[in-house]
Amino acid sequence: MKKIMVIFGTRPEAIKMAPLIHALQAHPDLQPIVCVTAQHRQMLDQILTLFNIKPDVDLDLMRPNQNLAELSSRVLDKLSPIIAEYQPDAILVQGDTTTTFCAALAAFYHNIPVGHVEAGLRTGDIQSPFPEEMNRVLTTKLARWHFAPTSYNRETLLAEGINEEVVFVTGNPVIDALLWVKHNILANSVAKQVATATVSRPYILVTGHRRESFGSGFESICQALKQIALNHPEIDIVYPVHLNPSVQEPVSRILASVSNVQLIAPQDYTAFIALMDKSLFILTDSGGVQEEAPSLGKPVLVMRDKTERVEALKAGVKLVGTDTHKIVTESERLLTDPDYFNSMAEAINPYGDGTSAINIVEILANTLK
Repeated sequence: MKKIMVIFGTRPEAIKMAPLIHALQAHPDLQPIVCVTAQHRQMLDQILTLFNIKPDVDLDLMRPNQNLAELSSRVLDKLSPIIAEYQPDAILVQGDTTTTFCAALAAFYHNIPVGHVEAGLRTGDIQSPFPEEMNRVLTTKLARWHFAPTSYNRETLLAEGINEEVVFVTGNPVIDALLWVKHNILANSVAKQVATATVSRPYILVTGHRRESFGSGFESICQALKQIALNHPEIDIVYPVHLNPSVQEPVSRILASVSNVQLIAPQDYTAFIALMDKSLFILTDSGGVQEEAPSLGKPVLVMRDKTERVEALKAGVKLVGTDTHKIVTESERLLTDPDYFNSMAEAINPYGDGTSAINIVEILANTLK
């Protein structure tokens, strides 16, 4: 029996790792050890409860107003004795967070091989997204197995000199998680009604939290949302506002007085999928939403200047940055041009069919024999 330690710390990581943990639990030759850093505490716990996952180790590292250096040092310091105690045969990390990079580095220090889930995404700019782009690049250098969502991601890794024998195109387990919730939770009409109870009119769904947009970027985003709302009093804008004060302050100051803008608390994963499913389209800076929305037939306008999810640009996703004029113009086009809307809503999701976790687990099992 091979021991696979799965390390994650944020809600997006948990969503994508949950199907992997379930697949590991079902495999006769593999034993999962779940370790959470709780880089995000409350939002992480929602996902653990939803997917019925009880961590074997909970480091509970989140602190108010933590900075990246403090968090990084705590992750490394606390993970090292845990890895030494459990002596896993492999460690799995996901994506681009501080937990991801620091867990891969800790594994390297202990000579434990690392599997990187969602490998090969790049913008080519280490400042955007910050610090996620650099976290991905550094994790690639530390990983033994690279589980790339798409063939494009695979080619990116090969161009960086990664051996093709350790790069695997597996799809993205975010689609596994989305389809699981849609079929097992939202199939219950009561759950769907509860999730969307505050919304009775057509609406645009908004999310925004990226660090690189703090300051003038968020000011511009909020001004765009205000303009769209004033131009279209017949629809609502629904915005679950991230808890970070750098997001809360401009959003509240600019949008709280606009009657058809609903500023609501961050939603749990089930409720958020229901909100996506019922929305007209989505304005976001989230990577996960870029991956999920095409499976729900929703156009997405990405409020970032660059995206590491290049395939999404062919699947109903368009970059608009944080420029007020561009956000308003593209939103107006989606609201007034049915042909344009349909061309974005009918694209095929490039991130898989919901079998990514099984693919990854089978690769691990075969290579660890």
